[in-house]
Amino acid sequence: ELEARAAAAGPAARAILEAQSFIAADPGLHESVEENTAAGMDAAHAIDAACARHREALLAAGGLFAERAADLDDIRNRAVAAVLGLPVPGIPDPGHPFVLVAADLSPADTAGLDPGTVLALVTEEGGPTSHTAILARALGLPAVVRCPGVTGIADGTPVVVDGSTGEVRTGIGEEEAAAVRARSAAERRRLAASAGPGRTADGHPVELLLNIGSAADLRPGVDSEGVGLFRTEFLFLDRRREPGFDEQVAAYEAVFRAFPGGKVVVRTLDAGSDKPLPFLGARPEPNPALGVRGLRVARVRPGVLDTQLDAIAEAARASGAEPWVMAPMVSTVAEADDFAARARERGITRVGAMVEVPAAALLADRLLERLDFLSVGTNDLSQYAFAADRQHGELADLLDPWQPALLALVAACARAGQAAGKPVGVCGEAAADPLLATVLAGLGVTGLSMSAPGLAPVREALAGRTLEQCRNTARLALAAAGPAPARSAALRAG
Repeated sequence: ELEARAAAAGPAARAILEAQSFIAADPGLHESVEENTAAGMDAAHAIDAACARHREALLAAGGLFAERAADLDDIRNRAVAAVLGLPVPGIPDPGHPFVLVAADLSPADTAGLDPGTVLALVTEEGGPTSHTAILARALGLPAVVRCPGVTGIADGTPVVVDGSTGEVRTGIGEEEAAAVRARSAAERRRLAASAGPGRTADGHPVELLLNIGSAADLRPGVDSEGVGLFRTEFLFLDRRREPGFDEQVAAYEAVFRAFPGGKVVVRTLDAGSDKPLPFLGARPEPNPALGVRGLRVARVRPGVLDTQLDAIAEAARASGAEPWVMAPMVSTVAEADDFAARARERGITRVGAMVEVPAAALLADRLLERLDFLSVGTNDLSQYAFAADRQHGELADLLDPWQPALLALVAACARAGQAAGKPVGVCGEAAADPLLATVLAGLGVTGLSMSAPGLAPVREALAGRTLEQCRNTARLALAAAGPAPARSAALRAG
């Protein structure tokens, strides 16, 4: 069931659902169930006991492993319902549009939400870069996560949810509710009419680009200036064997041909941590987030990167494209040098790196002596800058993209780009926040990459301010004492 849902899902949902399907297919979990049935348990209790045992092991391991316990709980609930012949736990269907409130949602449930029925999502748990939040943004749903006490609101209570400010408000009458609905509908119509390249009010260009996982994510009618993040790991995630050269060439060529003469930024395989790849045969690590992930996979399996670069180069030749190719998790000048040499010897002319660790931001000027561009991944950069697991709900405030320390790291990269005359973009979730986009433009970021629903609101926000206004807003945000004051200062400056 999870594999079928993954096949029909968009890129963000697909990766998460495929990872969950790997847990459901784990041989150790199956063996535990079989041992329990051999001991005389019925199927439902055998599954429940086996999952409980493995859940304890995940919690004991801590870190990212502990975060998978919620996924295992969802698998248990679905499997127990299946063997008892009961409906699978899922989203309520009251027969009319509604705001969904929950303690948290499983990836499978979030991926299956219908934006035509679910008007907004509010959860007590989770964080701004949790799976639930990422999937909700990809669907274009207003979402507020980490809202304590929200499940105490009685079913049927009218609520107002503002996904941009994080406000959830009760105690509204029908007149105010009608006004909110009217404003929301007017905003959707206005944004639907938005088109053209990203520009500030005085014409300063800020590229607006898409995050995708395959050519299937390039839907008609999406007005973007190209692809700012082609996540190639989606080709690898559901595989017990590495995809072959010809298969990779076909996948990359399909994306290149979709943007003839346009910009396509390809990220090489970003494996490890919360995206384990079975075919790599990686050994268990005490802390996967600080282990062999991203470009570091080339230390133990260099052939995987070499094959991928060969395939990208061949797809470029076949399509006549000139792709931009970047490596994830670059931390040192030596890593940048090695990656650039590998790419350029294959004829790839635009070579860059993701900035996801503070070391890369601190060395941005030296990296740009070797590379042609940088792209800041704010989700991981937040995680590593604040030593806060991005799936840890209790630390959500540290992972807020408005944190001044994070903005300072982005600013350092942008200054290095301006000095070198080379582009520096942002492709993390921060890029899709319309107000924060104006701050990033003011810091000197040259491009913003996001899921399709974010393009129109960001385009409109940029068009509403001059470059100097964006720079002033950025100065205020950098000088703020924390994320909430930074956001408030930006709103006042508006």
